[in-house]
Amino acid sequence: MDKKLIKQFGTEILSYRLRTGRQKTRLRYEDFDKQLLELDFRLDTLHEKRRNLGWEPLIPPIQRGWKRFFVLREDVAAGKQCVFFEQLLQKINTTDYSWKKDFTIKKRKRGRKIYVVREQRLLAPCEWQFKKLGFSSQEQQFFYEQWQTDKYGYLSKRYIFSEPWRFILTVKPNMIDKKRVTDPELESEIEQIWQYLKQRCYDLKLEKLRNGSSGYRYYRYYPKTKEAAFFKKKCITQWLDEIKEEQIHD
Repeated sequence: MDKKLIKQFGTEILSYRLRTGRQKTRLRYEDFDKQLLELDFRLDTLHEKRRNLGWEPLIPPIQRGWKRFFVLREDVAAGKQCVFFEQLLQKINTTDYSWKKDFTIKKRKRGRKIYVVREQRLLAPCEWQFKKLGFSSQEQQFFYEQWQTDKYGYLSKRYIFSEPWRFILTVKPNMIDKKRVTDPELESEIEQIWQYLKQRCYDLKLEKLRNGSSGYRYYRYYPKTKEAAFFKKKCITQWLDEIKEEQIHD
């Protein structure tokens, strides 16, 4: 409350709970934030409705590239344990997609560009995945533990299948025989809300309201290499002085 008003009307004016200019401005900001959160909730509701529209058959089916996955080898499929390994393969099988049937990618070797076949492996689940897949005691005997480093430099325990020779890769056309049911009114409303948030840059403000940050700071917490930490111990001028001294002594 402004002190001038208290001096003019006395302390009785405090009982009316009049808001100051700063409080009114803060309430306007809070009200706008609530409106953004309501729009976000509306978007989530519309996306959920779109996911629940279901599928409809695509006539005629179309081919979109190729897919590659593991199958049982011929001698394993003809053996007595074919059912056991088929059930095991369903849990650790992986599928890869490509526009080219040979699944080759371009790489550089000794200055020349060559084409090599893209590598594909069986699933190596981590601890929580291994528990979630529900392997039986007999199936667990075909796995061994191995510590691996991920792309961020962290170590994690992986469970590797010990007999990958039982499975081979096969390539088949990737056929699309169904498509999602679309609702034009639903799509139009989603697009209008998203354009309103994007054009006015309210999407960053909304992300900050939801998560407490706009997301760009997360990249600072990736582990850094030892070389970067070593070179940051000294400034550039110190490194240049040391290089000059080494050249003089040489």
